[in-house]
Amino acid sequence: MRKDTGRTRKIGELIQRELAVIIPREVGDPRAAQTTLTAVDVAPDLSNAKVFVTHLGGEEQGKAAVAALNHAAGFLRHRLRERVILRHVPELRFHYDASIERGDTIERLLAKARSERTQ
Repeated sequence: MRKDTGRTRKIGELIQRELAVIIPREVGDPRAAQTTLTAVDVAPDLSNAKVFVTHLGGEEQGKAAVAALNHAAGFLRHRLRERVILRHVPELRFHYDASIERGDTIERLLAKARSERTQ
């Protein structure tokens, strides 16, 4: 398990904020539209960063968006290099984050159980 330092956490937050601006404005692939960045996990040596995304259209469209974003990773890294002051901008790897859907499913099950209990 990697040690999460304050520095890597702050760099991850910076990358997340900047990518949230760059992706909708400059990525022309329609598959990447309607994506939400949920987290960025930066390696301690800043060599790479895992960028977790969700999609409003669900898992299938989310995985297509991840493919589009991984295809544009070099371009996005270049744009990040222009926008942030870092000695080394990490390589970007995009991953689909299904935690939102899992949380929504659990919430619906709990709501159903509550309504059945009150009846």
